[in-house]
Order: sequence, then C-alpha cells, then structure tokens
Amino acid sequence: MLITEIIKVALSSLHSNKLRSTLTMLGIIVGIFSIISISTVIAMLQNSIEEGVSALGKNTFQLQKFPSIRTGSAEERALIRNRRNITVEEYYRLREELQGKAKSVGGELWRWGRTIKFGNKETNPNVNLSGCTPEAFANNNWVIEYGREFNQREVDNSSKYIVLGKDIADHLFEYMNPIGQEVWMDGRKFQVIGVLESQGAVFGQSQDNFVIIPLNTFLAYYGSERWNSVNITIQSFEKEDYDKLIEVTEGHFRTIRKVPPGEPNDFEIRSNEQMLKQINEMTAGVRIGAFAIAAIALLAAGIGIMNIMLVSVTERTKEIGIRKSIGAKRFNVLFQFLVEAITLCILGGIVGIVLGVGVGNWAGSFLNATAIIPMDWVVIGVSLCVTIGIIFGTYPAYKAANLDPIEALRYE
Repeated sequence: MLITEIIKVALSSLHSNKLRSTLTMLGIIVGIFSIISISTVIAMLQNSIEEGVSALGKNTFQLQKFPSIRTGSAEERALIRNRRNITVEEYYRLREELQGKAKSVGGELWRWGRTIKFGNKETNPNVNLSGCTPEAFANNNWVIEYGREFNQREVDNSSKYIVLGKDIADHLFEYMNPIGQEVWMDGRKFQVIGVLESQGAVFGQSQDNFVIIPLNTFLAYYGSERWNSVNITIQSFEKEDYDKLIEVTEGHFRTIRKVPPGEPNDFEIRSNEQMLKQINEMTAGVRIGAFAIAAIALLAAGIGIMNIMLVSVTERTKEIGIRKSIGAKRFNVLFQFLVEAITLCILGGIVGIVLGVGVGNWAGSFLNATAIIPMDWVVIGVSLCVTIGIIFGTYPAYKAANLDPIEALRYE
C-alpha cells in the first residue's frame, strides 16, 4: 500500500469510531492544555516584567539600598531593612573614583504621590518625582522627545526646572507646547524645559507618570526626609567592560561605605540580567508543577491510547489478515497503526494547544499582561504528541504487523 493510502485508511478508522477516539484524546488534551496554559501565562508575565526591569539603559547597572525582589529568612530581611541610606556624598565620591572607568555615573532620588498643576488643570496625586543628575537620563534610557534635559550647572545652581513624562505633558498641555510654561508642585513653581518620549506600560501600568527635577533642587525641598537614599546608575563604555566594571564599582563602594572585609554588602547591585534571573527562579516552581501535572496526564493518556489501539487490533484482526493475504507487508500494517496512534495524539494536542493559549491569555489579561502565543512551547507540545504516539502506539502496531494472516483470517 502507498503511504498516502495508509494514512487515509488510518484516518478513516478513527472517523468510524468517533466516541472512542474522542475519549482517547481527552488525556492528551488535558496534558497539553496544562503545559501550554501555564507556559502562556508565565511567558506573558515574563515579557511584561522584562519590559519593566529593562528600563535601565544599555550596559547599565544600579547601586541601591534595597533589592528589587526581597527573599530570604526573616533575619536576612531584617538586616536589609536596617541598611543605611546611600547618601549624595557617597554618590559624588563614587563618581570621582570611577572617572575614566565608567562612561557615566548618575544619581537619583525619588518621591511618590505628587500632584502637578497648570492653570485650572491638575494631575491625580500619584505622580512620581525624581531628582537626579544629567547622567541619569542616558543611564535610565530616558529620551527627550522635545525640549532638553538640564545640565550639571543647573543642578549645581538648584535651578527650578522640570522635565515631564509623556502622560503628564499630554494631560496638562493637550493643545499647546509645554516648553517654557510653568507648573506647580507642592506649592512651588517650576519651568518646563523638556518632555520625555513614552516609556510604554508594564502590566497595563503606564511608565510615563513621572517628572524629573535637578538633584540639588530636590534636596533643597525634600532633603531633610529620613528615607532619602540615592540610587546610583553606572554605564560602562563597552559590553566587554560591563562585568569588570561591576566588580570594580562594588570594591570602590565597599571602601566608601567602610564595609569590613568578609562582611556582606550593605547595598544592592541591580542589573537587567540579575532581575531576569530572579524572575526565572521565581517562576521555575510553577513551571515544574505544571510539568508534573502534564506528565501524569500524558502518561495516563499514553496508556489509554495503547489500550484502545490493542482493542482496535483485536477488533480488526480479520481485516489485517485480509490485507496481508492480498500483499500488504508487515511495514504497511505497522505504519498504519502507528499513524492512527500519532494522529490521535496530534489531534488531541492541537485541541489542547488552542485551549491552552486561549485560557492562558484570558488569565493573563487579568494581570494586564500583553497577549502572547508561546511558539516554543507550541512546538514542544506537538513534539510531545508525536513522541507519545510513537512510544505507546509501537506495541499495538507491532502486534498487528506480526499477526499470522491464516490465523487472522480464521478469527471471529
């Protein structure tokens, strides 16, 4: 028999036993659905988180007081909570130490929950405020859309200039150019000198709801607050210098902070790569759990397929005898039953993939994550289906191929 004819016969056999085929596919559907749905949700979360943590510029890392993701025992968390603030003086000392070693060293302080006013318009009281040095723009990948950023002289002079995030500019200056206009924040007046390009959104949360003022201006108004801790961003000249610069910076900053030899750092080094590694570690447990559920479901499905195929061989013993008696070779019979088993698995896998992607994206939408189709896991899902069909369909196919045609023809 031709291969195409063998495939047609196999599909015809499955079609003539719709209920049995459907019940057999259920295990495959559940297993593949478990893998694809969980992988879809995790991929959506990772993409959204990666967009957020990748806000640092190219070849840039950051020194900060606290880790971005807090883990560990209660004692470890208490030690972290009691860390000293990173001061502006420490920032300037580190910047001096890294002259010629780093491309730029920026400092920034943050405050949350500000309200920006212009005329009779005002924002919600949820605007983030950053006081920073000029280097922070490039290090944080803040790109000026129009206007300009402030310079070091304006930082030194505590100039009352402000750069607006895209959301703030669009809300307050919908039909006019904001450059040169004056806005109010906490009862103080600032002149707008620039507007940033949009940073996009993470989990549906806009990244453009913030404003930037010179570091010394920030210190003049908010410097007495005890929770002021400077974030220091450092950018290397080249990618090849990046890891070495992290080591050098860590050594210099330990010396500046007077951390005793052998003691752990009392500050955190944040990089995009480190954050992504932590995220992958956090999602590894969920993925392993999904794989365990899927493995059990697929194993049960494989055993079910083998049993159904053995029943099919028994029911079609006489048919096999007739085919072998008119010239069908062992390979033809073996291939036909293997195709039936693989087809069952692939059809079940396709249904599981469609349901998994659909349910995964639906679940991810509640977290405002961007929809995605995890093509790598779709390919893995299809490959698993073919593998299961081959593994669990081989024995029934082998048994059918080795039936004696005379004995098979006598079978009732």
